[in-house]
Amino acid sequence: MDHHFLTPLFMPRSVVVFAGPPDEPERQTRQARVLCAALQAAPGASPPQFLHVETTGTLGELSRSRADLAIIALPPEEIAAALELAGRIACRAALIVSDGVEPEQAAQLKRIARREGLHLLGPNCLGFQRPHLGLNASAAGPLAAEGSLALVSQSGALTSAMLDWAQHNHVGFSQVVSLGPHAAMDLAQVLDFLATDARTQSIVVHLEGISNARRFMSALRSAAHAKPVVVLKAGRRSAGNEAALTHCRAIVGSDDVFDAALRRAGAVRVRSFVELFSAAKGLAARYRPVGKRLAIVTNGGGPGVLAADHAGEIGLQLGRLSAETALRLAPRLPDRASLADLIDLSAEGTAEHFRAAIEAAAADPAVDGLLAIYAPQAGSDAAEVARAVVAAKAATAKPLLGCWMGDATVQAARRVLNDGGIANFRTPEAAVGAFGSIASFYANQQLLLQTPPPLSSLAQPDIEAARLLIESVLAERRRTLTEMESKALLAAFHIPVTPTMLARSANEAMMLATQLGFPVALKIDSPDIVHKSDVQGVALNIQSGAAARDTFNEMVARVKRLQPLARINGVTVQKMARAQRGRGGREVCVGLVTDEAFGPTIVFGAGGTMIELIADRAMELPPLNQFLSRRLIERARVAETLQQGWQGGPPADLEALERVLLRVSEMVCEFPQLREMDINPLIVDETGAVAVDARIVLQPGPQAGSPRAFDYAHLAILPYPARFEQVWPLAGGGEVTVRPVRPDDAQMLQDLVRGLKPESRYFRFASAIKELPPGLLARLTLIDYDREMALVAVYTERSARADGGFDEAERIVGVSRIIMKPDQTSCEFSLLVADDFGGKGLGSRLMEGITDAAREKGLAEIEGLVLSNNADMLKLMRGLGFTVKPFPEEPEFKLVTLSLQG
Repeated sequence: MDHHFLTPLFMPRSVVVFAGPPDEPERQTRQARVLCAALQAAPGASPPQFLHVETTGTLGELSRSRADLAIIALPPEEIAAALELAGRIACRAALIVSDGVEPEQAAQLKRIARREGLHLLGPNCLGFQRPHLGLNASAAGPLAAEGSLALVSQSGALTSAMLDWAQHNHVGFSQVVSLGPHAAMDLAQVLDFLATDARTQSIVVHLEGISNARRFMSALRSAAHAKPVVVLKAGRRSAGNEAALTHCRAIVGSDDVFDAALRRAGAVRVRSFVELFSAAKGLAARYRPVGKRLAIVTNGGGPGVLAADHAGEIGLQLGRLSAETALRLAPRLPDRASLADLIDLSAEGTAEHFRAAIEAAAADPAVDGLLAIYAPQAGSDAAEVARAVVAAKAATAKPLLGCWMGDATVQAARRVLNDGGIANFRTPEAAVGAFGSIASFYANQQLLLQTPPPLSSLAQPDIEAARLLIESVLAERRRTLTEMESKALLAAFHIPVTPTMLARSANEAMMLATQLGFPVALKIDSPDIVHKSDVQGVALNIQSGAAARDTFNEMVARVKRLQPLARINGVTVQKMARAQRGRGGREVCVGLVTDEAFGPTIVFGAGGTMIELIADRAMELPPLNQFLSRRLIERARVAETLQQGWQGGPPADLEALERVLLRVSEMVCEFPQLREMDINPLIVDETGAVAVDARIVLQPGPQAGSPRAFDYAHLAILPYPARFEQVWPLAGGGEVTVRPVRPDDAQMLQDLVRGLKPESRYFRFASAIKELPPGLLARLTLIDYDREMALVAVYTERSARADGGFDEAERIVGVSRIIMKPDQTSCEFSLLVADDFGGKGLGSRLMEGITDAAREKGLAEIEGLVLSNNADMLKLMRGLGFTVKPFPEEPEFKLVTLSLQG
């Protein structure tokens, strides 16, 4: 667990190169010539050894060429032989710098690498750079400057352009990785490495597509929890969705779902190459805003207004000074200065005025970040103002960006800002965009930390009834549920629906309408009609029995004429919801779409007959909890109509609306057969919410309750595995609650480590560590339950108060963890128990629990390293059936293993 499995690739101690004969450049590929020049200029820790595919000799002789990394830059027909040779000389990783490798050959190279135990980057990529090691294993240009920003790109051209831009903008990199088409190593694996890389403080990603949504989301969430991640995705335009069977599907494109996925992962999306550069510059300055209120300090009203306008367009707020701050600052500024919205120093603003304004704004709690805009003025020294801004930066931890407009007269000033670590831009819009991108990081982090279980804490739904209904529809080889069936499915999950009854004749329609009370609505009921309104199959505000009878006859006749092959079950009759709910009812829509990459996505927005025209949509990936449901509602434009005083009415019952969203999330998690859904309209008022109409579309899929149903393979985010929660008694009395770790456990986990004796910390971490670094703490608490598991034992301590009552406080007293190894068949474990809970049987119970979790994942073996002098741990391992062996690579450790098969 100390070293990532990609360390031999990205941090190699030794390198061999297969690039053709270096003394015959005409026989080398173009990439080989560039690569060789790059390696000669930046060879890394030790000079690389150049080999030929035709190298002869015994394996013993070849083994002397052993290296961590083999770099291959050969014509496509020679790559396979070089890769096999790299395996024979015991290389641990390989990089193929090439182009023109077809998918079939790329698949063959992956198989060779897997067989030889090599981690393979490429083919069809430009390689990578590791500036702090002085290693340029790429054909992407000169070695970048050293910095804290990592770049990962699926486009070689963009990688080269980004590096060229960085040279002239004082941006350095911790790592640069080019991923090409058909690459063996995907983006998720690289993100996973960067999440644990101490040199990387922030990450910029360019991607064109993903191969595995679950793996991508897992790695992205892990990386974004530890450090800011900005993503530029190509191919935003949707080709349309003519096959949509629901309104929601018609208005939601794949790019909308990608937005929702990035937001839920805690990452930030940019939409242009220019924005990516701006965000990269902001990230490289290590800015960490905690809000979106931007104060603008300017010596020109025009540029300031441009910045303020753009801030409003991208959802930022102006950081306005409080009355007290403005009162103290005004005497220190020119007479013509204005503090109303912008901090406009006027053309008379000097360096001291800039410094005073920035220091005052930085100290104001109503300001989250600052932007200094300088426009050249007669008699003003741009460099002097820049030095004053740099001096002001030292007094605040809030983000401070600069915009020095113009060109010739501000070059020296920009150098001052760069040297002072202030990201600066040529236009106000670019500077505001940079702050907006990074400010989004804070908002999205709140979504990232949510890890809901598949079922909420609401009353248990009737899953068996829902399953039988879905299976009966699919057994009839139908995909679309009728309105009656759709409402029955909603009712099984306790979603309120309007009472709906099916009339098979005109007289039945008349009698049912009379029983329900007028006005009523009549709707055609047919499994073959996608949208009832398309065939005039909806009639509202029927006021009498005679009208209901006549409407039935007219509707059935009209539908038969317009769609003669449609099967007609009859006409549904239901009480008009608006008559029940009064004038305060708002029409909204809750829906489901299934994206080809990310799977099911829950949609919320304005409802009614004009839903496609309004196209109000907010999206979230399931599973949901109350926090995510409320944020989903707030992102829709229709949220304004749900507030107090809308058109004189009372506020809508948002808790009822949240419950509907939670119930839909439960349905989506439990039934992968759900493909599309419209609950439209869902009428919400101050008394609750009721589904007036619903349409659900199915697809054949795994059955709920199947042996591996808890994998939730149809979801991009694995739900919190609540099934592992249990209460365990302790030897000697008391009990602990054992459950999977959650992101909000970070502080309790840190307290556990701080409270250990030095010897206990050394036994666990093999170092004198006194507390967990923030990055590692984030990595250990927000985990991917798919490829790892951590069980924490939580003990509740009670302390008496002076008034006779008790206070309760939770503490983590033990942790067991497994992390799946790259071979996907085995895992590595760790165990930690608080010193004051030793001897209570907690360690063995935690190990048994985590071993059961490994078996559930289908793993064949669990192993771990234990210090040779940790006698108690070794005794525990032997007692649990583990085999204890020497570990030749590090003699001070013992390797303990347990077979999970049989």
